[in-house]
Amino acid sequence: MSQARKIPMRKCIGCQEMKSKKEMLRVIRTPEEELVIDTTGRKNGRGAYLCKQSACFEKACKNKGLERSLKMNIPAEIYESLKKEIEQIEAE
Repeated sequence: MSQARKIPMRKCIGCQEMKSKKEMLRVIRTPEEELVIDTTGRKNGRGAYLCKQSACFEKACKNKGLERSLKMNIPAEIYESLKKEIEQIEAE
């Protein structure tokens, strides 16, 4: 008898929906205090998950979900660079 594999679920900090880890983007705060979009899902650092939609990113910015999840203040220019990266990923 083979058992079904457990699918890791994560909650989007924008829309608050639970989805599989592979469907989401991971934004991490590295030990050097920089923010990076982790495409592999394996980099070291504190992570927060977002759906691959710019609408979820906008909600996370508005309710400061990213700041709460990563436990740091985020300047506006970093939000802009993250928004551009998410738009590129969304276009693919």
